[in-house]
Parts: sequence; structure tokens; C-alpha cells
Amino acid sequence: MMVSSLTIEPCNNNFGAVLRDIQLHKDSSDTVTESIRKALGSYGFLIIPDQSLNPEGLEVLAARMGEFGVEPYLGSMDGYRHIVEVRREASETTPIFGSQWHSDWSFQDIPPAATMLYGVEVPPIGGDTVFADSMRAFEHLSPKMTKLLSDLQGVHTAAPSYGLKGLFAKDDSSRSMKIKVSAEAEKTQRHPIVRKHPDTGRCSLYINHVYTTAIEGLDPDESKELLAFLFRHMTQAAFRFRHRWEPKTLLIWDNRSVIHYADGGYEGYRRLMYRATLKGERPLA
Repeated sequence: MMVSSLTIEPCNNNFGAVLRDIQLHKDSSDTVTESIRKALGSYGFLIIPDQSLNPEGLEVLAARMGEFGVEPYLGSMDGYRHIVEVRREASETTPIFGSQWHSDWSFQDIPPAATMLYGVEVPPIGGDTVFADSMRAFEHLSPKMTKLLSDLQGVHTAAPSYGLKGLFAKDDSSRSMKIKVSAEAEKTQRHPIVRKHPDTGRCSLYINHVYTTAIEGLDPDESKELLAFLFRHMTQAAFRFRHRWEPKTLLIWDNRSVIHYADGGYEGYRRLMYRATLKGERPLA
């Protein structure tokens, strides 16, 4: 479909879309901004190729899209308070940032609605971003399972990644990103397992492998088994999309309706992205 000069090409099963015929550093109209917001809610993630964005440009664009989110354990770029460098040098040996299925900062009271990631230096191999459609996953569960899940709360925490004994606490000196670890990461937050999208009204499974560690009110074994089933279900091939990066591409995804992870496979190459998050709302059933 065409909105102003903006062409939207849906991907398979209408999960994801490519936006063309737009230069976001030039076209700052309210019409284009609103079209992007609506497309994000409809498709879950947007691929916008051939953009010319520096840190300032991404910050300006994100400010047009909404209020900035809080990046609790990542240091921002010097001079750009809301922009994070997602960087990995060719010689790094630490774990790849974001390499397991997750929804960004789901452990926050008010998690980010969306994340924007711009490809500055893209390795010639590997480094894909893989998405899973949490809405279609929910809609393909049986009625009895959806009824069971509708009253349950997931327990989310940053401890496995950013706690004092978490994954990033074990980093060596080769880490180039500004990642912080803290005792604050040990705190927990509860969110509905079935979350209604505020713009579309569709429901999704609001859980993920990294930050959802339990289901409130269930026996530990019951919780573990049910989460394992749901994780397998929502990440099956039918609900996935693999994005192969090219330089100067902007990717925007909706953390309320998709989960994602960053793939590796680019050892010996440098990878550099600019990132911003947009503030969301408290998840509601």
C-alpha cells in the first residue's frame, strides 16, 4: 500500500514489512511518522533500507516517534544521551549481546514499546536478527490453553544477564560495549503472560527466554514445564523471520508483540549499530 511517498511491502504471513521510497532524515512530516507507528503495530517489525542516519539523526527520529525509553544497564554514546552503540570488535571473545530470545527490558515496570536499530558497520557474514511473532503464537494455542494463561503472571528479572553473578558480570577486557552490572538487576517484576496490544487490541504471549524466570503461583516444576512448552511453541519455524542486515538499514520492532535475538557467525569482523528505545506502557491483559 502507499501512504504519501511511503511504500509498505509486507513480509511472509504479514509478519514484518519493508518500507521503501522514504528518506527519514529528510521527511519529518506527521503523516509519515503516524504511518510508521501504525505499520509497526500491524506488522511487528519494520525494515527500512537505504537511510542516512548518524547518532544525532537517529535521536531526532526517535523523538518524533515517541518518548525515549530507559536503558538501565547500557551506557549511552558521548554527547547522545539516548543513543547506545551496539558494538562488537573483530577481536572480542565475550558473549554476543542479545544472543538469546528476549523482549527488550521486559523486567521493567514500564518496558519499551519499540526498539530502533541502525546498521552502521555490517559484517559480510552472520549477525542476523531473528524475530518470532508472539501474537500469532498466542492465536495458535488451543482455547483451553489460552483460558489457562489469561489469569497468569510471569515473573521477569534482569538477574540472569545484568546481576552481580549474571552473564555480563563474567565479561573479560575485550568487551567494547558499555554494559553495567548491578545488584538492582536482582529485583523482579510481574506482567500478564497474555498481553493486549494497546493499538491493535490483539493479544500476544508476553514472556521470553532471558527475563521470564517463573510463573507466579505455580509450583516450580509446573512453572518450568509450562514456560518450556510456551517457549518451544512461540519460537517454532512457522512464527519466525530472519533478517539479514545490510549497511544503512534501520530496523524498528515492537517489543509488545515480538521477541528477537542477535545471531553470531561473524567472528573476526567488526559490527556496529546505533540503538534507541521508545517508552511504552505498563503491560495489561
